[in-house]
Amino acid sequence: MKTAGRQTDAIVLGAGIVGVSIALHLQERGRRVLLVDRGEPGAETSHGNAGLIERASVVPYAFPRGLSTLAAFASNRSIAVRYRPATLLRMAPWLARYWWNSAPGRLDRLGQAILPLIERCLDEHRQWTKAAGTESLMRDEGWIELYRSRRGLQQAVKAAAELAAYRLAYDVLDEAALQAREPGLLAGIVAGAVHWRDPATVSDPGAVTRAYAALFTARGGELRHADAAGLQQDSTGWRLSAGGEDWRAPEAVVALGPWSNDLCEPLGYRFPLGFKRGYHMHYAAAADTAPRHPLCDVEAGFVLTPMARGIRLTTGIELAARDAPSDSWQLDQAERQPLAVPEGFSLRWLHRDGAAPGSASLLTDALATLDWPAGEGSLYLWAACEHAAFRQIRAAARQYLRPEIDA
Repeated sequence: MKTAGRQTDAIVLGAGIVGVSIALHLQERGRRVLLVDRGEPGAETSHGNAGLIERASVVPYAFPRGLSTLAAFASNRSIAVRYRPATLLRMAPWLARYWWNSAPGRLDRLGQAILPLIERCLDEHRQWTKAAGTESLMRDEGWIELYRSRRGLQQAVKAAAELAAYRLAYDVLDEAALQAREPGLLAGIVAGAVHWRDPATVSDPGAVTRAYAALFTARGGELRHADAAGLQQDSTGWRLSAGGEDWRAPEAVVALGPWSNDLCEPLGYRFPLGFKRGYHMHYAAAADTAPRHPLCDVEAGFVLTPMARGIRLTTGIELAARDAPSDSWQLDQAERQPLAVPEGFSLRWLHRDGAAPGSASLLTDALATLDWPAGEGSLYLWAACEHAAFRQIRAAARQYLRPEIDA
C-alpha cells in the first residue's frame, strides 16, 4: 500500500549558496524544509568565484553601450569577455534584451530594486558566519580596482564621485599610495587604483556554503541527495522522491542556477536565462609578494584574490553553451599579462581545476527573484548571476514570502 510520504513546508532544489541560504532563512521563520541537491553543497557554481560580498556594487552590471568597448569585445581577444560565435548567434535575442534593460533609466530602476539587498548583505552574512563558525574566512578589507592607464583611472574616479549619494567608503590611490597598501606590486605597471573599503571577501566560498548547509542540518533541516528533475506537481503542491522517501510540500523553490530551465520547461515555464561562464585557478606566492587585498585588474579583465588555497585568479566571462567543452584561452592570456606582481608569481600554480568552467545564470533585467502560481501550490525561482549571489542572497532570502516580482 502506498504511503502518503513525508510532509514538509517547502522543498528547496539546489544546495549552492542560493539554495542553502533560502533553506536557512525559511527554517529561521519556523518552516520545515527539505534541501535537495544531486551533489555536495557548494560544489557547482558557488565554489569557484572571487568570494566578494560586493557592498559597493550599487549599480547593476550593465551591458556595455560604448562603441569602443563593444568593438574591443567584438574582436574576441579580451580576457574580460570571450564568446563562441555559434553561441553568440543563439544568444542574440537574450543579449538584445539585456542591452535594452541596461539603458540609463531602466538601469536606475533596477538598481533601486536591488539596493535594499545590497545595503543589508554584510550584516546578514556576518550573522551566519558567526553561527556557522566561519568568521575566520571573512575579511573586511575591501577590494582594490587597478587601472593601468591614467585615462581609465580618471574615468573610475569620476564614476565613484557620482555615487556620493550612496555614502560609500573609498580611497583614490596614486602609484605611491597603492604601493604602500600592496608592497608586492611592481612599479610602473599601474597608474593608480580605487580602494573600495565597504566590501568583504570570503577566502573559501565553497567552505562557507558547506558550513551554512551544516548549520541548516544542525538546526533540524533535512538535506538529501536526489535529482531535482523528479519534482512533480499534484493537487496538494509538490512531490519529490529523495533519499528513498516520498516528500511532499505546498511550496518549492528552484535554485538550480544555469540548470533551472531544465526543470522549469517540462513544467510548462520558460524564463529568459542566459549563461555566463568563467574560469579560475590558484597560485602560490611568497608572503612578501602575495596580494593583501582582492585586486581587480579592470583593463586587463581578471581578479586576483587571496584564498585559503592560494592566490585565486578568476577570469572575465565566456559566452558559451552551458555544457560546452572548456577553453583555457582566457586563463592562458591572463598568465601572460604583465601582472602587477613580481615576475615568476604566475609560474607556480597550485590548482587549475583542469580549466573547468563555472556557469552562472542571469536574467535579462538582472532582478533576482520571480514568483508565479502553479495550481494549488507555489513554485518560486531564484536566478542570479554568481557575482551577485554571495552579495545578495543572505538578504534576499528574507524576501522569499514576499518576493520582488518584475514581469
